Amino acid sequence: MKTILAAYSGVLRGTGSSILSALQDLPSAFWPCRSKMEKHLQVISVMQWVLSFLALGAACTLLLIYMFCTDCWLIAAIYTAWLVIDWNTPKQGGRRSSWVRNWTVWTYFRDYFPIRLIKTHNLLPSRNYIFGYHPHGIFCFGAFCNFGTEATGFSKKFPGIKPSLATLAGNFRLPVLREYLMSGGICPVNRNSIDYLLSLNGTGNAVVIVVGGAAESLHCVPGMNVVTLKKRKGFVKLALQKGSDLVPVYSFGENDVYKQVVFEEGTWWKAMQKRLQKILGFAPCLFHGCGFFFGDSWGIVPYCKPITTIVGEPITVPKIEDPSDEVIDLYHEMYIKSLQCLFDKYKTRFGLKESDFLHIQ
Repeated sequence: MKTILAAYSGVLRGTGSSILSALQDLPSAFWPCRSKMEKHLQVISVMQWVLSFLALGAACTLLLIYMFCTDCWLIAAIYTAWLVIDWNTPKQGGRRSSWVRNWTVWTYFRDYFPIRLIKTHNLLPSRNYIFGYHPHGIFCFGAFCNFGTEATGFSKKFPGIKPSLATLAGNFRLPVLREYLMSGGICPVNRNSIDYLLSLNGTGNAVVIVVGGAAESLHCVPGMNVVTLKKRKGFVKLALQKGSDLVPVYSFGENDVYKQVVFEEGTWWKAMQKRLQKILGFAPCLFHGCGFFFGDSWGIVPYCKPITTIVGEPITVPKIEDPSDEVIDLYHEMYIKSLQCLFDKYKTRFGLKESDFLHIQ
């Protein structure tokens, strides 16, 4: 019993090299196998992120409303006042926490798939950057792990560069979820937020934009390499206006962690998906992974498929406050060619065949 209490105390205090090392002191009856223990922790770490992203904001909103009807109304009132005062913080660089970004839980998150970050070129801290991330996948696991945490060592690989992963602005209107996202350096994908990071926050900033967005998520199925990019030129115009270099980023395996039902164009289901996408800002996908307890059953636990994120060569972009359509088209075409070359160069190293190609729509 003393051994159990000592291990539990170590977990709560956060002392020791990791949660795993603390739990290893438990009797073998509790943890019969080290590999199984690690796997359980990896699954839990992934599911806490999935469930937080899906339900934390809504659950905390309902809880806050309920608290106003109880004796805890003062706590709810104080937090609501804090929300009002702090409302614009996500648009002004957020409130990132190195401590949260370095949580041990993210290493288990990384190792579940596993996720790797590959650097191909140096990035200068004297410049600002816009990373175009492809493909979206269902939950952008690669984008979150590589740029929203330090699990893959972004700061060591790119010293002097501070990444800010951009996501739906609506997430920052939800209590508690907004604090959780900001602690990882995640920001709203809107003009005010990105303007601040690239104009009023010095240099060495890298805003990560999942260019394909919700539309691209509807095409993410295992074995398919489809990106939505041909008509997405806003990020190129923004790069020109701010003089920020463009960096193509491709994650091999991002589409493989879930299986999705893709409805054909012209069907009622496809039309409903697109309509809800316009209303909600994200696409309601019909997907499944494996079960929490049994790997051969269906559930929302993603499949253990490796995700390798390649950060490509930066494209130097001049600062033009009012770029013409011709200039935007020129740099957009340069970006597409750079992304295509990045894909072709690394595809055979990470599970694809030479005959596989990147479909840009």
